[in-house]
Amino acid sequence: MATNSALMGFVHRRRRGAELFLLVLALIVGIGAYAAVGLGVDGEVPTNLIGYGGWLTLLVVAAHVAVRIVAPYADPVLLPVVAALNGLGLAIIHRIDLAKDTGLASQQLTWMTLGVVLFVGTLIVLPDHRLLARFTYTSGLTAIALLILPMIPGLGTQINGARIWISLGPFSFQPGEIAKMLLVITFAGYLVVHRDALALAGRRVVFVDLPRGRDLGPILMMWVVSLGILVLQRDLGSSLLFFGLFLVMLYVATERPGWLVVGALLFFGGAAVAFRIFSHVQSRVDIWLDPFADADSSGYQLVQALYGFAWGGLVGRGLGEGMPQRVPYVESDFILAAIGEELGLTAVMAVLLLYGLVVERALRAALISRDGFGKLVATGLAAVFALQVFVVIGGVTRLIPLTGLTTPFLSYGGSSLVANWVIIAILLRISDQARRPLPDLAADDAADPDDQATQVVKVMPEWR
Repeated sequence: MATNSALMGFVHRRRRGAELFLLVLALIVGIGAYAAVGLGVDGEVPTNLIGYGGWLTLLVVAAHVAVRIVAPYADPVLLPVVAALNGLGLAIIHRIDLAKDTGLASQQLTWMTLGVVLFVGTLIVLPDHRLLARFTYTSGLTAIALLILPMIPGLGTQINGARIWISLGPFSFQPGEIAKMLLVITFAGYLVVHRDALALAGRRVVFVDLPRGRDLGPILMMWVVSLGILVLQRDLGSSLLFFGLFLVMLYVATERPGWLVVGALLFFGGAAVAFRIFSHVQSRVDIWLDPFADADSSGYQLVQALYGFAWGGLVGRGLGEGMPQRVPYVESDFILAAIGEELGLTAVMAVLLLYGLVVERALRAALISRDGFGKLVATGLAAVFALQVFVVIGGVTRLIPLTGLTTPFLSYGGSSLVANWVIIAILLRISDQARRPLPDLAADDAADPDDQATQVVKVMPEWR
């Protein structure tokens, strides 16, 4: 028994010391990049480096202390990775500020502050991720309402051809960033209850068990919603994200490849129809196929980004030595082009590796989670990051047509940054619950042999 107890103590280490060490490395990346920008552009360290570095350190330490207190068994890698991405993003936005004479970096730091506050608040208010299952349908209705808001005259705003923003006084907000998180909760709650029915096979076609016709309702509904977003809001990225998210979660819940076949057919069929009917979809595809055909107009953004990648080469021109301001909206949609130009392919691969770590740690939390709802929520949030990064970086590098999504934690954008910090808090809560050691029933039984039945009841909620 002593050996088993020692083994359990080894497996369920808290690892907060490792997290703190990694956070120090993340701060070195963020603050060091900020100082390098000043040296590269002005030839001297920025005068506000101490204030900036102190505030960034305070935010990161506050997040770490909150995790240490309220989620001590949470994954030790997630927070340092997103801190490094956020710090690097702030430095690159500051570099673009110096070129364009704007003040977006200070605004982004403000949004990061709000994101960390909500990160801490989420960990405190949500002691158990399974509480979210109570809001399955409420989350779905709220998500639909948020997606409809940009279509309301006087409230919604069209930016860069996509109507995905709402304006509240001097502030603008992208409700789809919150909707993606709510949809994960809705899908997870729905699939936990109905996955047995959805897993039933229908007709077998070419070694693939297709679902029954009467079970196609949910995926058809999501197909209609994604097409509606594409048509009404002209947002190719969100349309792909929401439909792909539901398809991934449906496959994970049912383990039926037939759903992937049906989903792929619906997606490519809808995309083909949209291409033939809507001019903005045709324009995106034409730019993707040959951006140099109209390099001074519609293809200008992508062409300049490709030139920047080529000029940066393997190790980049150096922070402050490139011309990333030549790319329109480089601080948001095309921030990876700025990284590729000034830090090179090496930094781009490092950024992709960091995103890969976020997805891997989220999937690890899903694998070890003790309940089906937690598994699906963690899987869904991992899919959100994976799909969004693929869609954004694929568009910037001309792998797929361009979309309007932001690069998580790197790009300028308050709604995206705040929502992603809350997503990380939920993932840490799931991880904490999964890694937390179970009660030692043997010791309790030895203390009170007549209480064995009660002890079984106490442990059962951990496995539901």
